[in-house]
Amino acid sequence: MSDNREFVPVNIAVLTVSDTRSLEEDKSGDLLSDRIKGAGHNLQTRDLVKDNKSEIIKKLNEWISTPEIDVVIATGGTGLTGRDVTPEAFKSVFEKEIPGFGEIFRVMSYEKIGTSTIQSRAIAGVSRGTYLFALPGSPSACRDAWDEILIHQLDYRFKPCNLVELMPRLLEV
Repeated sequence: MSDNREFVPVNIAVLTVSDTRSLEEDKSGDLLSDRIKGAGHNLQTRDLVKDNKSEIIKKLNEWISTPEIDVVIATGGTGLTGRDVTPEAFKSVFEKEIPGFGEIFRVMSYEKIGTSTIQSRAIAGVSRGTYLFALPGSPSACRDAWDEILIHQLDYRFKPCNLVELMPRLLEV
């Protein structure tokens, strides 16, 4: 952390991808929303879509086109079953992938759940100046991703570097 930098709140949207949950019973979305607000960021909006690639892409494009949203964090649909299509939807809108996010997430996860982490397809990227993160649907995975990676990378004060300081340059050509 840098003592000479002011905190810069980031505008974040939370998307839950699920065929079985509603927003009222969405523990992972609740956890992310609470942590986002607890860190001082702005929870701009929150929604739920079915495990459907077209629906996910539609919601991502809607939020990417909204200037008040800097970051989208999704939970769910990153597994290996036939209905798990979140990574495919995200990849279809990425301009650039952030492979280090998934790599670091799986290293952290390996320390907790061992080789079962190979079933995680957590992914991140950027599109039209908006950061996009797709996390597994379990509350523990969302907690780990936020507490170990995102809270730091979405904090302008974090050193040696962070994603927030890159935001003004994401649309450069």
